Parts: sequence; structure tokens; C-alpha cells
Amino acid sequence: MAVPITELLTPEILKPARYLGNERGAVHKPWEAATVRWVLSYPEIYEVGASNLGHIILYNILNAVPEQLCDRAYLPAADLAAKLRATQTPLFAVESRRPLREFDLIGFSLSYELGATNILEMLDLAGLPLTWRERQQASITEIPLIFAGGQTATSNPEPYADFFDFFALGDGEELLPEIGLVVAEGKRAGLSRQDLLLDLAQVPGVYVPQFYDRQGDGSVKPNRPDVPERILRRVATPMPHYAIGLVPYVATVHDRLTVEIRRGCTRGCRFCQPGMLTRPARDVAPDEVIAAIETGMRATGFNEFSLLSLSCSDYLALPAVGVEIKNRLQHENISLSLPSQRVDRFDENIAHIVGGTRQGGLTFAPEAGTQRLRDIINKGLTNEELLRGIKTAYEQGWDKIKLYFMIGLPGETDADVLGIAETIRWLRRECRIKGRKPLSFNLTISNFTPKPHTPFQWHAVSTAEFLRKQELLKAEFRTIKGLKANFTDVRISAMEDFVGRGDRQLGPVIRRAWELGAREDSWWESLDRAYAAWTQAIQEAGLDWKYRQLQAGEWNVFSGGSHNLDAPLPWDHIDTGISKAWLKEDLRRALEAVVVPDCSFEGCSHCGVCGIDFGHNVVVPPPPIPPIQGQPQPPQERVQRLRLTFGKTGEMTLLSHLDLLRLFERAVRRAQLPIAFTGGFHPSPRISTASALPLGVTSYGEIVDLEFYREVDPPTVLEQLRQQLPAEIPLYTCEVVPLTEPAASEALRAATYELLIHAPESVERETWEHWLETLRATPEILYELTTKSGKTQVVNLRDRLLEIHLSEHQDQWPALKVIYTGVYRNNGTFLRPEHVLYLLEKVSGLALELGAIARQKLHLETS
Repeated sequence: MAVPITELLTPEILKPARYLGNERGAVHKPWEAATVRWVLSYPEIYEVGASNLGHIILYNILNAVPEQLCDRAYLPAADLAAKLRATQTPLFAVESRRPLREFDLIGFSLSYELGATNILEMLDLAGLPLTWRERQQASITEIPLIFAGGQTATSNPEPYADFFDFFALGDGEELLPEIGLVVAEGKRAGLSRQDLLLDLAQVPGVYVPQFYDRQGDGSVKPNRPDVPERILRRVATPMPHYAIGLVPYVATVHDRLTVEIRRGCTRGCRFCQPGMLTRPARDVAPDEVIAAIETGMRATGFNEFSLLSLSCSDYLALPAVGVEIKNRLQHENISLSLPSQRVDRFDENIAHIVGGTRQGGLTFAPEAGTQRLRDIINKGLTNEELLRGIKTAYEQGWDKIKLYFMIGLPGETDADVLGIAETIRWLRRECRIKGRKPLSFNLTISNFTPKPHTPFQWHAVSTAEFLRKQELLKAEFRTIKGLKANFTDVRISAMEDFVGRGDRQLGPVIRRAWELGAREDSWWESLDRAYAAWTQAIQEAGLDWKYRQLQAGEWNVFSGGSHNLDAPLPWDHIDTGISKAWLKEDLRRALEAVVVPDCSFEGCSHCGVCGIDFGHNVVVPPPPIPPIQGQPQPPQERVQRLRLTFGKTGEMTLLSHLDLLRLFERAVRRAQLPIAFTGGFHPSPRISTASALPLGVTSYGEIVDLEFYREVDPPTVLEQLRQQLPAEIPLYTCEVVPLTEPAASEALRAATYELLIHAPESVERETWEHWLETLRATPEILYELTTKSGKTQVVNLRDRLLEIHLSEHQDQWPALKVIYTGVYRNNGTFLRPEHVLYLLEKVSGLALELGAIARQKLHLETS
């Protein structure tokens, strides 16, 4: 049964549009026709989760499977979470609006170490038991199977084993449909929960923790003979066309089309867990990338796209693909962003394709401040390459560059830490051009935390040393101009390390931390609360001794001494393809600062991945770079203005004004209309509404002006936009307005509203008519307004009331329908509905309450 969402998503809920589930690209499959019903969740607030590429791809893939349905759920913000609990409403999936309990499978993406508290929060809001033990007697028709996937789940699922029926390890594109087929067959056969989980445990990539036990030596072994001793990480071929889908109404953290160009990285950075967990490297064919981007930009209306890889620069076809896309979309004011570039591969070709008419920022990650330390971590970057890349960026027009560094790396000395500051001084000295302002830098200094399945997984860090080295750098940075530095909070790093390399003993700690208020733990706004909760939970569990080891560092791989590298680790039963023996060998190479080449382009490093289970590196040779077809600017000539009237009804009243403008821009792009753009550094389409409409207010008389660089046919525009806009944004009229006339926002003079007003007692219509006549005859009713600057001023509201009468359709008492027209100018002179309520209270002497509001018409000054 669907949750009554209209009762929950009232205007006082912040950004209610994020919970609607009716975005463009959302899939609504018939509930009863589905054999298996999934809900996938990226357990963060909507703005983070809805823009996660893996979340979008798996959602689209599962909905493409016949007889299977996939919905979505996100962590509700604090206001909605409180309302769900207060009204005893279970957490719901956004498309079907059904409680999570009604699904067969609930899958969570566990992508960082502290994400489990968000998952527990969601399970609690859904009214579901938190652990598999509490669920084990229930069939899946009573309680769904609850599982996790993602990088952290694949790396080390043990700290979270109490909470999940199973884990999906590695790539999910092929694994999840296989799971769905097993569940469908299990449902048809009427299998018990445990028997179904036993069938799932036979699927490569599925880990069912209840069939395994922690041993006394810390290892994890099967507790029954019919499950595999080690669980294989799944590897899939990237499928970029499945990235085309959701177009959110609200701005998300990655508010653009994202297309994967390469999965996996073989650079071999010894600190980098994603690089180890995603081998082998698999390039996507350039034609597939180009087709996905061109199709995706037309289908979504985004004005930016991103090419995704752990190292975009290692995709050798990048310059050719980038130029081809820019040539095809050259007149559409579209930008490209590359989230992960290697500075040693940054050249004029890549500089040309990054950005567009809006040149974005550049980010590189040297990681360490000295050549010696970069060799220890196998960064594969020389000082000469670093300087060449930075100098190229400066010469190509960038004045500010963001750099990532780490402190606390194995083998690091104070000289290496201070080397970060010296590197910045050196780069600023070397990158100077007469007449240009000096190059400036934004630095992010993060704290190294060792990760499972990397050569540094045996290393231990010291939070006390982190703090000391941060202070060392801060003092040095004060002497450098043009530098801004951000430091990762040491408390986050300590919590991540404590959980990330933990075992099943941490299950009760995670649960207790959530009970004490930990959630959204990586957000700085939540850090104090989360740290206090985790600290208390660790102490109550009697594990504070282990946590204190993080303060001084338990064992430094460079300090010598005894440490058994052959001792079992909590994640040894996860087969990522990389052998533990190779990790030990690579650690010894690190001690000697030996650099291992990238096996995608040089010889095999014999890590153990390549073979029948995981495949081999797939490297696409670089195709020729097509000729650049100029650097066109977005068209700025204004040839024609069309004025449209439209409504904002139903659930679309929950869109903010900025969301509405974004909706129109994307609709115009999808309709491929010849919209004109403003000038300046950030050109924007010439789309302007007459007035902003408050959240939650219905309207049947909004106005928007569109200006075009060539003439278009108004009826055609009306029809094209109707196809691109939701039904609850109805378009009524479209007419040509001379460019010489004022824009609608300038010509606005008045607005007509219909108000539903609740009175404390029933009053005859004649009495209300008398009071309205009294109001019309009253020359002055003063009211104290507060301006945007905080100043107060007294105004005569009666002067702003142009006309008022009762609705002809007055069908309920004591509720009252009033229609009024009042002054409405964009210089701040308004007669708002709450002002009319005040006027009516003055003449009636009653305490009135404002109900539904509908704007019927906007009145423009005519020439």
C-alpha cells in the first residue's frame, strides 16, 4: 500500500521535490506484474545518492529485466525522518511510494567505512529488524532480503556482517540480475529464507555471512561444507548506455550526465584501494562513449557531462573522444569535466577539451611532496612531469589549480611533509608569465589511512602524528602567498581506519554508535556528534585500548621490528584476484622505493588478477584526433521573444523557483530550441519568469519569457515543450512579444489569488460580504514589514489591495474562498496572501487561518 506522500511532503519539509520519485527517467513498472521487486539505495540524502553513477546504472539494468521491478530509496533529511517517526509512517521507496518492507530485496551501496550508520537509520525508519539474526525466521514475503554492495562491502564486509543477509562483491551489472533469477526461482519454489540464501551463496560474488564464522586467529571460515571457502569478486564490462536516465528536479552534487570511459586502474599506487579492487583495466570503445554522450545529452538536457574513470588520462582515446563530442555539440554551450586526471598526462589536447565556454577548475593529485616518497607509494610521477603538467595548465589559461596531498604515508619524514610546501613554492616560481597574475593553489591535505587489499594494509598510522604534521604544514603555509589549504579532520580518519580494518567484533559498536546519534558521519556538520557517539560506543564495547593504538601507531612498516605478515586478516576470505603474496612482495619493494610500471602499458606485474575469473586488461589504442571545428561561443543574438503562460499544479508545487528554472532550461535543450544566451564568463540561456512562486502554492497563471537567436513558430514551440515538461506543468498559451517591450519581470504590476481561509466559527455569507465592503471602504490599514536587510517599515496594506470578493464556488463553511487582486511588483512592493489574511482579521475581528493558495493570474503593464 502506498504511503500518503502528500500528507508528508508539506512545504515546511526542506526540498520536498527530492522525495517525489517522478523525475524524468524514473521507471514506473506495474507492481503486480513483477515477480521480484527490488529497492536500491545509496544511503545518503537524495542530492548525493541520486547522482551516484553505480546507483543509476544498476537501477536501469534491473528495470530492463523482464518481470523484475527496481525502485529507489534514500536517507531522508532530519526533518522528514522526524516526521516519519512522529506519524509512525514507514520509510518508502520513491517511485511506488510503498514501504520498504513490501519489497523482496533491499540493496544498499556501502561505499565508505562510516556509511553503515546511515543504513541502520534507514532500516529503523522502515520498521525492519537491523540484524540477520532477527530476520532469519521470516520469509522474504514477510521481511525482504537485505544486502550490501560497493567498494567497502567488497573490501572488508566483516565489520558489517551482523546487519546483512548477504553481500554482493565487485561489479553488479551481471551479478544482480543473476541474484534476481535465483530469488525468482526461490519464490516460485516456496523456499525458506535460509534455503534461498544457501542457493544465493552458490552464485559467484555472493557472500552470506551467517554461513561463515570468525576463528580464534581472526580468520573467517565456512561453518558448513556446501559454501565456497573464498568468495570471488565479480568483474563486468562497463555499459555506458545504462548511465542515461534520471534527471533530478533538485540540484544534485554531480548535476550532469556522467559516462564511464574506463573501469579499473593498473597504476599500482600502493595506498589506493580502488586501484587494487577494480583490476583489470577495461577501456570502453570510443564509439560507445561518443554515442552514449550524444544520446544522453539530447535525452536529459544537461548542460555538462563528465567522463568517469579512476584515471581519465589513462584512457588514451580521451583527446579524440573529447574533440569529437565538442565538435558535435559545439553550439549548445556544453561543458566537459574530468574528475580524475594525472598531471603527467595533462597536455594541450586535454586542456582544449576540458571545460567549454565555462572553463572549470583543474585538480591533480601529486599525493606526496618529494620524489622519494612518491616512489615509495608507487605514484609514478617525477618532478619534471609534475612541473610540465602544471606549467601547461597555466599556459592554457588556468590561474588556480587544486592539488591533493596526503600525510602519514609509510616512510614519511618531516622533510617529506615540508616538501609539500616546498613543492608549491617551486611551482609558483617556475610558472610565471609576464602580465599574468601568479599561479595560485587550493590544497587538500588528507590523512593516509591504510586500506585492506593494498600493500600498505599492514601499516598503522598515528593520529598524534597527523596532528603534529598538520601543525608543521600550517606554519609553513603561512609564508606562502596565493595558497589556500584544507585539512581533513583527524577524527574522521581515525574512525575510518578503526572500522575499515576491523572484524565482526565491531558489529555491536556500529549499532551502538547509531543508537547514540551517529549518522552522516563524514559530513563536517555531523562530525562532533558522530565522534562523540563512536568514542562512547567503542568505550562501552571495551575496545578503547585498540582505538588508543591509533594515537601512537601500532606498527610502522618502516620501523623494523617483528610483525607477522602471514597472520590471517579479517578479509582474507575475499578473493579480489590480487594474491596476498604479491601484496607482501610489493610492500618490500616499497621499503626499497622501487617503482612498479603500469601493466596496462608495460610488462605484467604478476599481481594475480589476469586470468579466466577476472579477465585481462583491455586498452584501446588512441584513434586520430579529429580537426577542431573552432571555439564557438553560445549564440547571443536576440531575434525573437516568446511569452508563455503556464501552470504549476499538483506535486510540481513542491518545486522551488530555481528548480523550476532548471526544469525549463533542460526542457528547452531537449526540445532543441534555438535559445539565445547571455554574455560573460558564465553564459546562461535567456529564460526568465515574471515572478517567483512560493513553495507549495498552486498557479494557473505563471509567465515565462524565452528569447531565441532565430525565429521559431509559436504553436510548434508550445507543442515541443509540452512533450518535454511534466503534465503538472501545463502550458496554456504562447505568443510573440516584441523585444523592444519590457520583459515580463519588468512589466509585472499585479497578481490575482484565490485563498482558502479557515474561520473559527461559521459566518453567514452576508456578514462576510459586509466585512469585505467595510475593507473596501477603509482607506488605511497599517502593517509593519521587515525588509531583506532586516529593517522595519510601516506600510499601508490597503493601498496595495486592488480588488477582493468571495468566490462564486463557495461550497463549505466556515472555510471561506476569497479572490483578490493586489499590487505585485518585483521592486519589493507586494500584497502577499498573508497580508490579505491580516486585512480580513482586522475587519472581522476573527482569528483566521490561511489554507490553500492558488495564483490565478499575473497582470502585466501593457504598452
